[in-house]
Amino acid sequence: MTYHKDFTLPAELLERISQEGLDVLPELMRGIMNAAMQAERQRYLKAGPYQHTHERKGHANGYKPKTVHTRVGSITFSIPQVREGGFYPAALEKGMRRERALLLAIAEMYVQGVSTRKVKAVTEQLCGVGLSSTQVSHAAALLDGDLERWRHRPLGEYRLSAIGCLL
Repeated sequence: MTYHKDFTLPAELLERISQEGLDVLPELMRGIMNAAMQAERQRYLKAGPYQHTHERKGHANGYKPKTVHTRVGSITFSIPQVREGGFYPAALEKGMRRERALLLAIAEMYVQGVSTRKVKAVTEQLCGVGLSSTQVSHAAALLDGDLERWRHRPLGEYRLSAIGCLL
């Protein structure tokens, strides 16, 4: 593994950040994630672009767009594809359309008893992603099953000591 001593950002990127502020974050995240996924694909294939090795595991086959709703807005990533299949970047979950923190926030609002209309308004205000009442209701229905299983889980047996304390 090669270690770099200089971790500064390119001058053009620093200039954009200083001019646009936090509005450039989605594009910055997209660039970092796309580069990380490309590097992961190269490690998976055991070969770089246009490189022929005996250890090569497959062949790169372009990119597939995937939009994920995050706290900084919707970001469309370029997911690297492998012709033989079997590769999916570890940084993203297959089928994931929303950032985990956003899903946890929805779950917490559900547990607290917040209405679907209010959940929609909160996610729209915080994330710029307006969930429909149907989407919130569907997420709540999925959580209902988990919550019910948790409430009725077996707790096991506990012994009391001679002085009445749990062991």
